[in-house]
Amino acid sequence: MNSRQRRGVILLLLSVVCALGAFAGVLSVISDVKSKVGPEVTAYRLKSDVPPYTTLSTGQFEKIKMPERWLSDNAVTDLREIQGKIAVTTLEAGSLLQSDMIVRQPALQPGQQEVAIMIDSATGVAGKITPGAAVNVYATFEGAREGDPDQSKIIVTNAKVLDVGELTALKPDEGNRTQQPTDAVPITFALSALDAQRITYAESFAKRVRLALVAPGSDTTVPERDRTYELAKDK
Repeated sequence: MNSRQRRGVILLLLSVVCALGAFAGVLSVISDVKSKVGPEVTAYRLKSDVPPYTTLSTGQFEKIKMPERWLSDNAVTDLREIQGKIAVTTLEAGSLLQSDMIVRQPALQPGQQEVAIMIDSATGVAGKITPGAAVNVYATFEGAREGDPDQSKIIVTNAKVLDVGELTALKPDEGNRTQQPTDAVPITFALSALDAQRITYAESFAKRVRLALVAPGSDTTVPERDRTYELAKDK
């Protein structure tokens, strides 16, 4: 091997060493970045300001991704945590949702009563009625006298659901051999004294009681003239 060949081999070896050094440097940088950033996790940021004592809903937040190491220990990473909860203070737009910003909504307000009724599973909003939800309660009554039309009435608007029980099989009334066994769910409401009377009356005397789930933030005001429906008067 002559001197020119030896110089070539030496330069080749130096090139390999430099390449290995550069590769090691890149790996070191990547490792350093990973150690500073780490894996990303889900967090939730407020879209707009939320006044204190406001009931929280999923629509008030946007889902974001951020490094786990930058997330505080009390950050909310699952929006199921806001069910049945309200804001403690004003929540500002752009801030990350944290568990110390929210508290469970009081079950009963002054003047309210807790009342539970059985709702036929076929006439409720299957699987969508949850604690904290608001519903309108509809009841269908037979005519007061023979020949009078049946009526559908809105008994209670914006009834607050406190609890949803387990599905229960109901037996037919004794002496009524044509009635089939039904499945019902006990649902507990927070209601005023008058609304509590209305809903228990409907459970006892109505042919059927239905729940209509109200969208969060919807206007649940129903004029008195629109609370009773008869098919014959439908224009």
